[in-house]
Amino acid sequence: MLHPRARTMLLLAPPALIIGVASSLILIVIMKVASVLQAFLWKTLPAAMGLRFDSPVWTLVMLTLTGIAVGLVVRYSPGHAGPDPATEPLIGAPVNGSALPGLIIALIIGLAGGVSLGPEHPVMAVNIALAVAIGARTFPRVDALDWTILASAGTIGALFGTPVAAALIFSQTLSGNNDLPLWDRLFAPLLAAAAGALTTSLFYHPHFSLPIAHYGQMQLVDLFSGAVVAAIAIALGMVAVWCLPRLHRVMHRLKNPVLILGAGGLLLGILGAIGGPITLFKGLDEMQQMAFSQVFSVSDYLLFALIKLAALVVAAACGFRGGRIFPAVFIGAALGLMLHEHVEAVPAAITVSCSILGLVLVVTRDAWLSLFMAAVVVPDLNLMPLLCIVMLPAWLLLAGRPMMIVGRRDR
Repeated sequence: MLHPRARTMLLLAPPALIIGVASSLILIVIMKVASVLQAFLWKTLPAAMGLRFDSPVWTLVMLTLTGIAVGLVVRYSPGHAGPDPATEPLIGAPVNGSALPGLIIALIIGLAGGVSLGPEHPVMAVNIALAVAIGARTFPRVDALDWTILASAGTIGALFGTPVAAALIFSQTLSGNNDLPLWDRLFAPLLAAAAGALTTSLFYHPHFSLPIAHYGQMQLVDLFSGAVVAAIAIALGMVAVWCLPRLHRVMHRLKNPVLILGAGGLLLGILGAIGGPITLFKGLDEMQQMAFSQVFSVSDYLLFALIKLAALVVAAACGFRGGRIFPAVFIGAALGLMLHEHVEAVPAAITVSCSILGLVLVVTRDAWLSLFMAAVVVPDLNLMPLLCIVMLPAWLLLAGRPMMIVGRRDR
């Protein structure tokens, strides 16, 4: 009763479901372990020592020790804890299986210790490596690229709690034709993303949306305001793009990962002592604290954005294992709140969403993912036409510009 194309898609459904669920479970376990360790390091341990967890001294000591610990893992673990995230895209080639334990440990220590990076890059690397290794043994006729696509789709669905982001990202990377339409190729990845998202929702609830006032009917002036806000965010992000390879080159002159990451941890500790606990960690929970609080001023929001941006560059340049999307969203939210407080006539929905759009676009150079993150943090359907239009000049500004990645020439 089914067309051969439909039967082919159904054959991929079971492995897609399994990979999606497994990708989510790996993410959940890593996040839960990191959360327990974070509570011990930042609540139980300082309380037992009679210190405040938010004191500059504790922040400086904890980040420095975190850097040294991650450096020891990278230096002495088999496979040297995987590739340097500063030199790799979000979805890359499968890493050697021997590097996975060290990569997971380095990620957990960094997340718990307060490093300003998210979990997306290492978790993606782990899930892709496992899917390719197990899939090649179970179904040797299936190409490694197909397993990579399924694992990355399942991970994206698990990270954001929805398969929408995976649909948007892979719609521009997977091509269709008359014999094999695009949605035939998207079927299995979307199934993996949906399985990952549903599994995540059962155990872990990531909260991206902020309490931003509802946006009314779009006005012509709002398009201009949104484009200006996105341009400001892009300009700020391009400063980080310029700094990353140069700082990476300077820090890696130390050669030894323990020295590099220890020095990086010290720098992060200094930045954290200046910006406070709200500028630490991956930034998702801290973004909620910042948005719900009513005590911050324009200068506070600006400080948070600049400190977080500097911490992101330092953490990436020194080789901490983590991703850059979550911190970029925090930076965009802080910048957007600052711009709204500075010019209250521009709605916060515009300043926050367009700032996030600009920052994520700089970090990922992915228009669909940038639109998705802006729409998820400020979930207002009235904003979608504005964001789509603002994306056009933003994309023009970044056309041909260097990406936030360290190339071979920069090493």
